Order: sequence, then structure tokens, then C-alpha cells
Amino acid sequence: MRFAAVIALAFGLAPASGLRLYRSDQRNVQRSVDDDDLDVPGKSPLKYCREDRADDIIKIESVDLLPNPPEAGAELIINAVGTVYETIEEGAYVNLQVKYGLIRLVNTRADLCEQIKNVDLECPIEKGLISITKAVNLPKEIPPGKYTVEADVYTLDDEHITCLKATVVFGRKDSSSFFDL
Repeated sequence: MRFAAVIALAFGLAPASGLRLYRSDQRNVQRSVDDDDLDVPGKSPLKYCREDRADDIIKIESVDLLPNPPEAGAELIINAVGTVYETIEEGAYVNLQVKYGLIRLVNTRADLCEQIKNVDLECPIEKGLISITKAVNLPKEIPPGKYTVEADVYTLDDEHITCLKATVVFGRKDSSSFFDL
């Protein structure tokens, strides 16, 4: 699967269900963070990896997918809008992990500036509002099952840009039409 398709999946996967995060506050009292607090705004099942995003260089305003969730063999249209607070220079990287069920398919560190060309952007990515619209054809040969993607992004100087995760379940296509002659 091309890296662009993997990135498309990272921006278009169905939400992980039942996730709960716990942390202690100053009084040593446990509190639950509602899974909705991690949702990326828009019509997308993307989630942030963590509750505290104060050091993130990008604030995502919205991500919309069509179709949502993505479907094997269909075109996936991604519309994303966000604000970049610091210019992102050459050398930025993404730690990308893709799992199929419990099997790790991809665990790599990729050059963000090389990969960002897949959505028609180039480094440096200047400060300010940024908007992306991209259509990606997902292969029809994607095996049915549960896929989990996590993309943790950093600058050359290891400053945190953002971290996103998602889960999607690709099902089997109805094969009954094969028998309908």
C-alpha cells in the first residue's frame, strides 16, 4: 500500500471505541477523560493521541472525510483546515505506526516534508491558516479487518507538532451478486 494511502487512512479512520484515559490532578484524585475530548473537530473519526495539546505547533480546526468511514475500493476525499503556529522546516518527521488487528504492519519514521507533497504542500510550511483538499483512491484489495493508525509528528528539533490516531474496520463486500445470474 502506498504511503499516501496509509496517510489517507490516518486521516480517515473510524473512531476507536471505549477509550478511557486517566490521570491524577493536583489532589491525587482520578478523573476520566471522555473519549469525545480527544475527537478532532469535523466529520471525521480522527482522535488526538493525548488530552494535553498545549505544546502542539498545529491546531486542527476540522477534518472532514467523504465517505466517512472510508471504504475499500472507493475514492476518499479529505478536507482539512488548521492553524500552523510556527514555520515547519525541512527535517520534520512523523513516527507512523499501522496495525492490522494486533499485527504491526508499519512502524517507521518518515520525512514529513517528503510525504507532505502527497497533499500538494511543500516545506517550509509557513505560519498561518492552512487548508488541504485531497482525493485518494483506496485500493479495493484492502483485506477486511480492523486497522489502527497512529501518526506522531515532530520538528527537526523534536518539538511536538501533533499526534493523531484512528481505527477503522473494513468489511467484506457483499458477494451475493456473484450468484445472481
